[in-house]
Amino acid sequence: MDSAMISDKRGTLVVVAGPTGSGKTEVGVELARRLGAPIISTDSRQVFRGMAVGTAQPSAEQQAAALHYFIADREVSDDYNAGRFEAEALELLDRLFVTHDYVLAVGGSGLYIDALCHGFDALPPAEPALRVQLEARLREEGLGSLLEELRRFDPVYYESVDRSNPSRVLRAVEVCIQTGRPYSEQRSGEPRERPFRILKIGIKVGREELYGRIDRRVDGMLASGLEEEARRLWPLRGLNALMTVGYREMFDYFDGKITYDEAVRLIKRNSRRYAKRQMTWFRRDAEMVWFGRDEIKMMENFCKKFAE
Repeated sequence: MDSAMISDKRGTLVVVAGPTGSGKTEVGVELARRLGAPIISTDSRQVFRGMAVGTAQPSAEQQAAALHYFIADREVSDDYNAGRFEAEALELLDRLFVTHDYVLAVGGSGLYIDALCHGFDALPPAEPALRVQLEARLREEGLGSLLEELRRFDPVYYESVDRSNPSRVLRAVEVCIQTGRPYSEQRSGEPRERPFRILKIGIKVGREELYGRIDRRVDGMLASGLEEEARRLWPLRGLNALMTVGYREMFDYFDGKITYDEAVRLIKRNSRRYAKRQMTWFRRDAEMVWFGRDEIKMMENFCKKFAE
């Protein structure tokens, strides 16, 4: 981008992204402290109340160290999505950049990051009858049925979608059926101009180290009350917000489908698989600059140099 165009923009949005368990929350809080910046969460599940343990929401201490937005400010019944997030986050950034040179966007939901940085394509609204039909299939036949349909409709998007996220799979199938065209063809990929600078930082972690961190993280969640939190949410298990790694496996345990030990094993396995898909998504982003999570000073200098 031309340097004159960059200088005309007010404020710098610093994206801190990485797979689950990479330490991006800790990095984000420390970098925010150094830059005097608030944090916008780009985690599609941390936005919901009552899911603090299972979604690893920032602790009270972390939220006290840096002002956070989009953390636990929606009910789990709220049909929240990337399009709504884009609109609300852009409105918030307009206000934040009046008083801040930097705002951080911290999280691992690639779709939310893309929506914030580049815009979300306008797609047809859901047809209520079709949505009810697809949701019934999801409950009765499971996610695998919709995934197989998506693979037939749109093998391109099937390869990139988060296949553990029922709401995204359902929406893609829905759009394919409504329009008769592959979902991937309707995503223009044309970035929308933003009135602020954008800098993307990725947290790099070796695979074996990451998988070890994920296993320890799951153990920590269980020690912090994941089972009890999931039991409170169990009556609501049909909601999209709860079709999430950690909760789905616990719900199957509560329903008597699997043992507790099997639930724990599956949470760890599915978390590792999710992390792998996240890394595939982020590595495709040529704008991402990668740092080790201990290289905070280098990140700080990089941000300040970029904003000059």
